[in-house]
Amino acid sequence: MESAEFASILEAVRAFVDKEVVPAEDEIEETDEIPERIRTAAARMGLFGYALPEEHGGLGLTMSEEVQLAMVIGRTTPSFRSMFGTNNGIAGQVLVNFGTRQQQEKYLPGLAAGELIASFALTEPDAGSDPSRLRTKAVKDGDDYLISGQKRFITNAPEADVFMVFARTGDVSEGTKGISVFAVESALDGVSVGPADAKMGQRGAHTAEVFFDQVRVPADALIGGVEGEGFAAAMRSLAKGRLHIAALCVGLADRLIEESVAHATTQTQGGSTIASFQLVQGMLADCHTEAYAGRAMVVEAARTYDDGSDMRLAPSAAKLFCTEMVDRVADRAVQIHGGLGYMQEVKVSRFYRDARLFRLYEGTSEVQRTIIAKQMIRGARR
Repeated sequence: MESAEFASILEAVRAFVDKEVVPAEDEIEETDEIPERIRTAAARMGLFGYALPEEHGGLGLTMSEEVQLAMVIGRTTPSFRSMFGTNNGIAGQVLVNFGTRQQQEKYLPGLAAGELIASFALTEPDAGSDPSRLRTKAVKDGDDYLISGQKRFITNAPEADVFMVFARTGDVSEGTKGISVFAVESALDGVSVGPADAKMGQRGAHTAEVFFDQVRVPADALIGGVEGEGFAAAMRSLAKGRLHIAALCVGLADRLIEESVAHATTQTQGGSTIASFQLVQGMLADCHTEAYAGRAMVVEAARTYDDGSDMRLAPSAAKLFCTEMVDRVADRAVQIHGGLGYMQEVKVSRFYRDARLFRLYEGTSEVQRTIIAKQMIRGARR
């Protein structure tokens, strides 16, 4: 994409977020829904397919372009991004990177247009950060597969039209090597979705349990047409998703800082604005410095992702730092707002609750530390 074309897209999204989404944050919080007018406008702008190939109707953004977009989208309620995040990210990328031509042609145009919603069904009650314990099974039955199992915390499950379902086609002793991934449409017999989870934050973004009871899918539902590719597909999608999440956190940190500066320069104590107090200044300075560091890290990690020199360690490092960073910024923002910051209707109170999830999904902070250390050790041994 030409730089001028991308700059135009970025500016249009920034204006849309500031003029339409930010003013709707109270409505989204109260209703636990994204208004249809916002969904329709987002689809019209191409946001349901920004990371999907142009040949299938997407915008085909590079990782460097995607993180810039994510930092703009991250400035508002995270549920806005979640609405189209799985289409572009962890679910859509399974099809982009591992799907057959026929599978891509069947699903990607609908995903890019916002006509279909895809979900990434990996997590289970006993298999979260460690997919090797996955229990959902896909058993060959003639030319079909029968899929049975349970998934948990699946983003966009209540709205999903198709699930990227990770299931064991091999013996449990094979660990991650026996995992495959299937495109399973939500309308199939045996697929059921539980009620939306009651979460701490991120209202407007829905997760739920998904159950598969002897769901019959044809052999061409096997992504890539090859068994045993599921773990590789999951890890590649997650690595890209981690860098995207890191960029979102930078955007949310920027918003928290703006809210904090605005409050500190208008709230008075003892006849002076609290911005004149050095301890408040110290918190503001720490917030700015950490967000600045996070932005630089994300930009560099995106560059090495695009050139292929680092598609694993840098995304994990960026995700670890930025998700921890935005939690610290959110905590300081509440502190700067004082008692007001503890009130539910105040923006920083909501963002404080919203931000906490970033350290958990796409792999917890502890998992990122493990990935980073293993990559370092592997590099030293080479």
